[in-house]
Order: sequence, then structure tokens, then C-alpha cells
Amino acid sequence: MIDRRRFLRTTTAATIALLAGCERANEIVERRLFRHRAIDVARGRFITPEVAYPSYYIANTVPMWDAGKRGPWTLEISGMVAKPLTLNLSQLAGLPSVTQRVNHYCVEGWTAVASWTGVRLSALAALVQPRPEAQYVDFQSFDDGYHESWDLPSAMHPQTLVAYGMDGHWLGASHGGPARVFSPVKLGYKNTKYLTKIVFLPKRNGGYWSDQGYEWYGGV
Repeated sequence: MIDRRRFLRTTTAATIALLAGCERANEIVERRLFRHRAIDVARGRFITPEVAYPSYYIANTVPMWDAGKRGPWTLEISGMVAKPLTLNLSQLAGLPSVTQRVNHYCVEGWTAVASWTGVRLSALAALVQPRPEAQYVDFQSFDDGYHESWDLPSAMHPQTLVAYGMDGHWLGASHGGPARVFSPVKLGYKNTKYLTKIVFLPKRNGGYWSDQGYEWYGGV
């Protein structure tokens, strides 16, 4: 007679192993398909109005930086780098910027379009000089500790921005202000909003949704 508890433990372990194996296989395929020079272009004239652009966060209310309690907002770039750096919003906005009109791809199947203004992550990386062992980047938030880690090639894609502007305006609280990560090479949940820290890592460290069963790579 089969012990029911042992059977359930064995079945559960086998299922987890199978799912993990499938995710690893999917990631291998996605990495091979990822084109470092491929550029996303939003087709047609349609742009999702800022007021209608989907808003999401994990806190109970829209996260807003409280300068009175926390002091001025800053972005810390650290980890496996030669020159750690902290920027305030004026300093970030003073760096060479780009504006790109691109698609936002949600894991739920919908797509939205907006114009984003910000600094390429690759340009920020050039300032801090990641060490050779840095192969991943973790994007951390003040939205109840939300974070997601990325592979370095995706983070260095020319369309991966630390964005502080949306559709010609400063980025508002509903869409991740003062600054957020935005790139069309990743699904929406990988694009951390309410950004406060960028940490270069030798190993990936999961993420808010990745740790709950969503695919870690999250490529488009």
C-alpha cells in the first residue's frame, strides 16, 4: 500500500522539478531569441492617454515619495561596481537622455503605448563601471519592497531606460514616479516602478512576482 503523505511529497517534488525544468528550457530559448540590436517600434498613431494608461502597484494605495519624512528622492547604483553612485532627480535628468515611443507588453495579454524619456541604463552602467563578475541587475523600489532582477544583456539593451518622463510630462505617482525602469524587451511586471536602487549582482535574486511563480526571465 502506498503511503499517501509520501506519495504527495514525491508528486509535489516531481511537479516542482518539472516546472523548474520547463522554465529553464524556456529561458534558454528566450535568451537565444533575444536580439541585442532589435528595436521595438510602436506602430500607427495610437498612444494610450496618460490618464488611461494602466497603473499597478502592490501597496494598498498609490505609492508616493514623502520628501518630508524621507528627504529628497535619490537613486542609488551599487553592488559589483567600481564607482558606486547616488543621483538626485535633477542630476538624473541632467544626464544625456532619450525619448522613445514604444509598446508596453503585459503578461495578461494586453499592450499599451506611450512615450518615455529617461537615461539609458547602459549609460548609467558606464558611469559606475560594473565588474566582470556582475552578470545580473536588481531593480529595487519603495513600493513595499518590490523588486525584480534582470539578466545583464537585457539591462544593457539600448531601449532599457531609467525613465523620469512620460508623454512629455514628469513621471507621475500612478506610473512609477519619480523614476522607474522601462523597456519593451521585458514584460510589464519586470519593469520596476518607484525605483530607488539599482544593484549589480553576480547571481540573480528573483523578484516579487518571480518568487510567486511568474517566469523570471520575462522576455518579449
